[in-house]
Amino acid sequence: MNAETAPATAPGPSAAAGRPPVRAATSADAGAITRMRSAYVLSAPLTDDWLRLSTDELAPRLTPQGDARAFVVDAPDGTMAACALGLISPVLPAPAYPRGRAARVQIAATRPEFRRRGYARAVVTALLDHLADVEDVTLFELHTSPEAAPLYRELGFNGNPALMRMTRHRQPADTGAVPRAQPVSTWVPPQVYADSLPRAAAYVCLYVTDEDDRPLQLHSVYSPGHPWHMIGGAMDLGERPWDAVVRECGEETGMTAVGPPRLLATVFGVPRAQRPYSTLQLIFDGGRLTAEQIRGITLNPREHDEVRVLSLAEWEALMPARDFVRLRAVEEARRTGVAAYIDTWGNA
Repeated sequence: MNAETAPATAPGPSAAAGRPPVRAATSADAGAITRMRSAYVLSAPLTDDWLRLSTDELAPRLTPQGDARAFVVDAPDGTMAACALGLISPVLPAPAYPRGRAARVQIAATRPEFRRRGYARAVVTALLDHLADVEDVTLFELHTSPEAAPLYRELGFNGNPALMRMTRHRQPADTGAVPRAQPVSTWVPPQVYADSLPRAAAYVCLYVTDEDDRPLQLHSVYSPGHPWHMIGGAMDLGERPWDAVVRECGEETGMTAVGPPRLLATVFGVPRAQRPYSTLQLIFDGGRLTAEQIRGITLNPREHDEVRVLSLAEWEALMPARDFVRLRAVEEARRTGVAAYIDTWGNA
């Protein structure tokens, strides 16, 4: 599904009404929806034969008796400016979706010249409202790009890092007529390749000391297993590491991190039963703070309730062994100028 990122260049049909004029699609819209999918959703455009096949498949499903529902915005010339298509399917009921009816948002697309006008939000909202209010759907699913994810989060969708999307395509039978000495690489769509990669959560930290090189850490109010933290946290979707450092530093201490970025350590954590994904931490040098700067730190009480500056020996007595290994490696990296690499985080 495309993100509405391109600047608008043509007048829109909603100028007079103040909002996009959304309408329900019919079987007659199947061809235009199929072409929108080909041009703006799929990783490679469909051939004419596949366009005809997809249109013939979709048209009867866009009827009251079918399982497809779509909403569109028309361009001034009568062509399609934006569309959203959902497919309804039965599922076994559960407390979270007692009706046993699910829907997948299959397509959400806007032509580039009509983006940044709220068309995607309008057609997707109309689709979701119809599916919930008229079709009695209680489970909604979709796959999205990082650029479009904020819109879907605003509409109530949530991602789950513990779930992995997996796909399986039936391969054509090998005739064996031409034996191959080496495997031959085949092209796969970018999304299929991305879904095959291992999942990892990304974090950033800022290593800060006082003028005597004693590490500064914050006491967590929510993580008894890791009671003392460096400044930092999880990266947001699409965020650059140093931008995440600046954001986390401001949120947790009220200070502004000043670059240029200098990486001290990379820390890899293996998956665990309670965290079925890897973690990757990037730890940057935050420099040395004066006593006055340290006194001026303002903590976020929802995350931390104390800031301390101690020697390494004093920190060792307060921290789990695996946490202190990381702290000591980061201190050595700053002192020696050689970046640290740790791949045993979370093993204990």
